[in-house]
Amino acid sequence: MQKFKLHSIESAPDGSKERLQSAQDSMGMVPNLFAVMASSPQLLEAYQTLDSLFQEAGFNKNELTVVWQTINVYHDCHYCVPAHTAIAKQMGADDAITANIKQGEALADDKLQALRVFTERMLDARGNVDQQAFKDFAEAGYEPKHVLAVILGIAQKTMSNYTNHVAETPVDEAFQDFK
Repeated sequence: MQKFKLHSIESAPDGSKERLQSAQDSMGMVPNLFAVMASSPQLLEAYQTLDSLFQEAGFNKNELTVVWQTINVYHDCHYCVPAHTAIAKQMGADDAITANIKQGEALADDKLQALRVFTERMLDARGNVDQQAFKDFAEAGYEPKHVLAVILGIAQKTMSNYTNHVAETPVDEAFQDFK
């Protein structure tokens, strides 16, 4: 397997230095995912931009967690599952969401469960979901803009999940307790 470098702010290509510094300043660390992505300033910028946009796409903290963790578990991402468990805790999302998704159990909240099922259907069908999937999603209270937001979340998490798979990104110490 190809070896991927974990960049520091100093070793990163010029196009990534500012983004790594910003992560250090706001998070108190440069997550290993960003350290790997720094080799491609374009990927790092795209990922961070999609992350910001997804958080503004109309989902609350529990819904964001459902979409992120459904994708992370679906893709079996060794890095993103614990990282987003920590993020969910920091955001104040319901702890049961991640636990249930990781264990393959239904979510207690019907609307959140509908979001999870729709996200899984999108992943299974690679976006080619049937009309029943849309109907079920709409009946749970979601609108077409939420369908598009799920697509945005899938794009974001596919970038990180695939990066972590190919790079075998080590899980940061800050996320170890959330494995």
